Amino acid sequence: MEDTEPRNTEPRSAEPTNTQPKAADGEDGPPGPPAPDDESGTGGAGGNRDAEGEAEATRRTRRRTRIRRTAIAVLLVLLVPLLTAETALRINYMGDPADGTYTRNRDAMWLGHAWVDGRKDDADLAAFARRVKATGIRDLYVHTGPMEHDGTLPKSLYPRARWLVDAVHREMPGVRVQAFLGDVLATESPDGMRLEKADTRAAVVGSARQVLDVGYDGVHLDLEPLHSGDRNYLSLLDDVRAVTRARDAQLSVAAHQIDPLPGFHSFWGTVAGHPKWWSQEFFGQVARRVDQIAVMSYDTMQPLESLYGGYVAQQTSLALEATPPTTHLLMGLPFYHENRFGHWNHAETVAAAVRGVRLGLSRTDADRESFGVAAYIDFAATEEDWASYRDGWVR
Repeated sequence: MEDTEPRNTEPRSAEPTNTQPKAADGEDGPPGPPAPDDESGTGGAGGNRDAEGEAEATRRTRRRTRIRRTAIAVLLVLLVPLLTAETALRINYMGDPADGTYTRNRDAMWLGHAWVDGRKDDADLAAFARRVKATGIRDLYVHTGPMEHDGTLPKSLYPRARWLVDAVHREMPGVRVQAFLGDVLATESPDGMRLEKADTRAAVVGSARQVLDVGYDGVHLDLEPLHSGDRNYLSLLDDVRAVTRARDAQLSVAAHQIDPLPGFHSFWGTVAGHPKWWSQEFFGQVARRVDQIAVMSYDTMQPLESLYGGYVAQQTSLALEATPPTTHLLMGLPFYHENRFGHWNHAETVAAAVRGVRLGLSRTDADRESFGVAAYIDFAATEEDWASYRDGWVR
């Protein structure tokens, strides 16, 4: 490190001499000029200013050095755990799935609103029936909402629902049609549905009755962003399930991902204002209140296919551990294509998701029967997506 101590750069004044001549009689002549004062002897006022400036520059340099070191330390604190976690995901993607870890013929698919608002017809349904023939798809989550923020559901949104239910039962025997009801929750913005209001929860229950009256085989709820530990949501599920059980219908939900590290939802909520994940405990509390729980195992922020597949394997294991055997667990497959921070199309592939699901199933509960995958969503699916699902999972 270079020497940064301030130094006096002004020359010290020479010793003064009296140049006045002596008087002829030997008496001293008139006094000479006064001797320089101490300030002059140390460089004067100008010398002090230079020294102070150098001292301030030194302090600034040291501050910059401390800031750089702090930034590096913070970066390492963040990067080391991240790199460790990503390495673990890559390792989690290695190995071979166990034999027999294929479809149990309990798969599902989310369908768009066009199926109930009049845009789809008999020809579309016939083509779709051919598409899913000989696959494991047995449940269709058909977008029938969105609900209003007060929990009500306008009947004008689904004029063709009865046609769809009857046509599916006729053309695709054994396939159930569930009403996909969703809305944005007012958990991270002032606008949205507020589950803390008893009237709102009661209205959602009324909406569930409403779609069952149309003939749907079940109710599929997707309320987001739903924070871990939301007791009002659990109360809502209890109330809706009482209705579906009385009608011998299904209650299913779209579920957030589980903390990849313990308490990660709290950390991310503090850093990003969006907790995103659920604790494994809360996931289990939800799973025990429904007939089916479908994990939205996409939009993971993973940049590589191998990391995404390892992440899905981890999520599958965590979900299997938390879900009772009486509840049907489904892992989501990304049948859509976007490129943004949360979802990289080259990484989040159906092939990687299927392999990850099989690995997680193999390691945790290879013989579980109440298990499947759920594809999101029909109108964005490509031939490659369908082929990856069939080749990797259906066989």
